[in-house]
Amino acid sequence: MDKLHPEIPPLNALLCPVTPFQQNCTLLWCTKTKQAAFVDPGGEVDRLLAAVEAQGVTLEKILITHGHIDHAGGAAELSERAGIPIEGPHKDDAFWIDTIEKDGPQWGLPDARCFAPNRWLADGDTVTVGDVSFDVYHCPGHTPGHVIFYNDAVSLASVGDVLFQGSIGRTDFPRGDHATLIKSITTKLWPLGDDVTFIPGHGPAGTFGHERQTNPFVGDHALAR
Repeated sequence: MDKLHPEIPPLNALLCPVTPFQQNCTLLWCTKTKQAAFVDPGGEVDRLLAAVEAQGVTLEKILITHGHIDHAGGAAELSERAGIPIEGPHKDDAFWIDTIEKDGPQWGLPDARCFAPNRWLADGDTVTVGDVSFDVYHCPGHTPGHVIFYNDAVSLASVGDVLFQGSIGRTDFPRGDHATLIKSITTKLWPLGDDVTFIPGHGPAGTFGHERQTNPFVGDHALAR
């Protein structure tokens, strides 16, 4: 197989922070087909659709890492307006999705709505965006049904609230578990390789290698304690 031209990667990404939580909704698109997907559209749907138009791509689906309102609150509206399906998260997060409308006003997201995904995802599944494939890893701990999306061709992972620069996801929510989250990171993320760039649910992107070496919660020095 011929190598891809280094200046034309198979995948491109645009961060679109949304909601008062500045959650990293991400527009991913296949550079060959111009087919695109939003990962975790938490809200501000008008602005997200404007971003799609500005990039000249065609939105084909929504991908959800987990059911928290700042990540999933805009999925129902976006799905209806664009006429596209929703894939993810794992079915263990159904109880979170079911609370979205009730929780919306208290979090300043009164337009957030519940939804039923067109496809629940499980560990080992694959999702596609145009001609680009992403491996699905079930990474519970922050929530029981959290998944992440990984593309090997460009060593890119969209990890939601599993991992951040210098931190990890909260585990004090219902059905969160600290030990389970640490296990998800060390057994699912680290084996993907130090060179993997990850897009977190909040804050700047990073690499697994840097976090493995320096993160005070899951870095090598932390594991040695």
